[in-house]
Amino acid sequence: MPKYGVNLLLYTASFGKDDVPLIQKVADMGFDGVEVPLFDPATTPVEEAKAAMEVNGLGCTCCSILGPDRDLISEDPEIRENAKQYFRDGIQISAAWDSQIFCGPLYSAVGKLPGRSRTEQEWEWAVTGLKELGAFAADHGVTLAVEPLNRFETYFINIAEDSVKLIDDVDHPNVKIHLDTFHMNIEEKNLHDAIRNTGDRLAHMHCCENDRGTPGSGNVDWDGVFAALKEIGYDDWIVIESFVPGVPEIAKAAAIWRPLAPSADAIAIDGLSFLRERGEIL
Repeated sequence: MPKYGVNLLLYTASFGKDDVPLIQKVADMGFDGVEVPLFDPATTPVEEAKAAMEVNGLGCTCCSILGPDRDLISEDPEIRENAKQYFRDGIQISAAWDSQIFCGPLYSAVGKLPGRSRTEQEWEWAVTGLKELGAFAADHGVTLAVEPLNRFETYFINIAEDSVKLIDDVDHPNVKIHLDTFHMNIEEKNLHDAIRNTGDRLAHMHCCENDRGTPGSGNVDWDGVFAALKEIGYDDWIVIESFVPGVPEIAKAAAIWRPLAPSADAIAIDGLSFLRERGEIL
């Protein structure tokens, strides 16, 4: 059976010591695990969070969003190396929390839109970098899960098919794919087929609605999503990733200008109920 988690970006723009109590909050809601954004590894309360996870019996996954100074396909070799060091730091924190997943668009700065398609050189930098990082992740028992984003957030990878090409070129067992129903609903012709064709390369799922709101409240083809997950035998994490105006830094970055639900708690609680019900077929 799959495990269900919620991304803490629903409540905070970054994860620091003051956010550790969110772990108990997530546990009290009935989730199996918590997904922690690792934006600043140097200030992450590793030991405090680990203790809270253990006390509350929660599993963990970790996520990343890259900025201009951490870009695996930058023309600047120093920026590419800075991205790799950030990944190495994040992988080590993931391992400390027994998180087997470090996920996100692990290739380029989010919002980088040069007005052209990706180049062969950029593809090569991504393949080389992810292959190197995959070896480091393997040494720590972590899998890197690479996420395609919609065209308004990246030009590099927008659809599952291109993620499959990238992961096949990387050809490392610890580098797989992370799909998100929000981005898929914008870019994919058919959500069911995209998941089915990803197959056993799929290591992680983010689930929210077409407006980034509560799963089950919009027009995402959930029948197709869960049918495909069943067909490929998926039994890993299903995580709610949504945002609210009350976290202004994230709301600005994700273009959340209006409430998507009565509250962040409503998104988490109602979304979990919906996803567990749909997930009974898995």
